Amino acid sequence: MVMLTSAYSSHPVFAALGDEYSDRVEPADFPMANLRYWNGDWAHAVGLGALSDADKARFFHRFEALPDNQDGPRALRYHGHQFRVYNPQIGDGRGFLYAQLKDEVGRLLDLGTKGSGQTPYSRQGDGRLTLKGAVREILATEMLEALGVYTSKTFAVFETGEALHRGDEPSPTRSAVLTRLQHSHVRFGMFQRHAYFDRPDLIEGLMNYAIAHFYPEITVEGPARACAFLERVCAASARLAAQWMAAGFVHGVLNTDNLVVTGESFDYGPWRFLPHFEPGFTAAYFDESGLYAYARQPEAVFWALQQLAGALSLIGAREGLIGALQTYPEMYKREVAQAFHTRLGVNPLGDASDSALVSHMLDFMRESQIPFEAMFFDWFGGALSQARAMAGPRAGLYQGEAFEAFHEALLARDSERPARLDHSYFQRENPVAMTIDVVEGLWAPIHERDDWSAYEGVLHAIAQARAGYDLGSGRVGFRGEG
Repeated sequence: MVMLTSAYSSHPVFAALGDEYSDRVEPADFPMANLRYWNGDWAHAVGLGALSDADKARFFHRFEALPDNQDGPRALRYHGHQFRVYNPQIGDGRGFLYAQLKDEVGRLLDLGTKGSGQTPYSRQGDGRLTLKGAVREILATEMLEALGVYTSKTFAVFETGEALHRGDEPSPTRSAVLTRLQHSHVRFGMFQRHAYFDRPDLIEGLMNYAIAHFYPEITVEGPARACAFLERVCAASARLAAQWMAAGFVHGVLNTDNLVVTGESFDYGPWRFLPHFEPGFTAAYFDESGLYAYARQPEAVFWALQQLAGALSLIGAREGLIGALQTYPEMYKREVAQAFHTRLGVNPLGDASDSALVSHMLDFMRESQIPFEAMFFDWFGGALSQARAMAGPRAGLYQGEAFEAFHEALLARDSERPARLDHSYFQRENPVAMTIDVVEGLWAPIHERDDWSAYEGVLHAIAQARAGYDLGSGRVGFRGEG
């Protein structure tokens, strides 16, 4: 008997949209099932925390249907602009929508996969995921959640016992299958696919699905409905871009198939965290032009929103869609000020000085080359961390005209929930950081001698950071509000 708790609430609704949106597929038959990661907190939150080891393998390695849930995996259909070149040959090539649930406040949740086998959209790919890729995704999602970014959650990872060959890492390498939890997999590229085939009926059906489950406050009908929907997606996307910037995170591949209508960060490939403030820092070695560099991410998101608007133009009023897009710059400006204040643990003043604080902070960070995460760690809580910062290992950096401009602006703001500074995390000298040297250092002992101890220690430290910062995005029902 499968052990489920009362929190389990199955809600398989996507498949009912019809076969124009997805394809029924079969998961790969993997030779080995070695559970490498299980997200106990999130499993408990969605009623799957009491599963036996055998049932974990049954559902998240073999992908048998969860009780009363979707009757089989569905590979989603989409197109997308990849580095701004339209590609009609893509879709879920190594993943699928596995199941759908409701969260604690009744919102829809998806369980999706990565590395679960070939689909009609695999092209020449093997449909697999490397174990290193799975470990990197765990580290990305855990760290981003700790830093307050609205992100997918890595739910489960099984090592699968196959030898994979990849051109960008030593081969053969170990294989894995990953399951992620997030509110939506409705990508911008799904709308683009239906526009490509001139199917306004399918665009409208997909939009109505998204509105019903994620933006039920939209009640207008007719051409204005698409405009209202786009404006909500612009707001969610502006918030996400701002959160990335405040986290010092570079996604690396902001193609239109890697952005979803709920404004969740997901699908982690060549991601990086900034070692220090560097506007032109890129994550992907193949991003030779710096299209998706750190400082260009807000513009990249805006460009993707314009492509979504183009698809929605088949059902929406042109002027209204343009008006919805025009809300993005001001939304982003407001959200980035809020995101930096949230990360600093202080309350904004609600005027132009909020943006000025961010500018002063970045000017100082550029001049001093202070480690990105250390700046937020040292000054979390504002004035209440003054003594701690000035007695810490970076005290010598906190001087000069650029610092004084930031310092003055920071001290004008009250600490938000100052009790957080009592957490043991702030007794450390240095914060947890997830720069590339850390990530590679964690992978090396796993690769060389199957030693997971350093990796497990860092996951524990990230959990401490999440508890210390307590930025709020870890709640199941979190919608990304500032």
